[in-house]
Amino acid sequence: QVQLIESGGGLVQAGDSLTLSCEVSKWMLTWDAMGWFRQAPGLDREFVGAIRLIGGSGDGTYYADSVKGRFTVSKDNAKKTVYLQMNNLKLDDTAVYYCAARRGSAYQYYAIRAYDYWGQGTQVTVSP
Repeated sequence: QVQLIESGGGLVQAGDSLTLSCEVSKWMLTWDAMGWFRQAPGLDREFVGAIRLIGGSGDGTYYADSVKGRFTVSKDNAKKTVYLQMNNLKLDDTAVYYCAARRGSAYQYYAIRAYDYWGQGTQVTVSP
């Protein structure tokens, strides 16, 4: 059974940095990307960033406009872990953050429906 386990969430102040980790119990060779999403109270789950696992050109990362330049997605294949480094955190970044994995999809990386496996989420709270 595949499990995605997020960690690293917490309470930080605006302007601080935080790094989330997503450890995968079983790295599937059929996966083509992993993504990070977040959901704030009363709002829909939204795309944050993604990293391509196979194929393509460039560094294979994709970001929502709201986090571009502040957040970085990276991976460590040996540790079966994907990271979300968050810098210059803002109050609007407060949310539960989820990592997700996809087997390959016709949908874009930012689409929730493109992902097949999800973690349980980790809370990030940014205070003034």
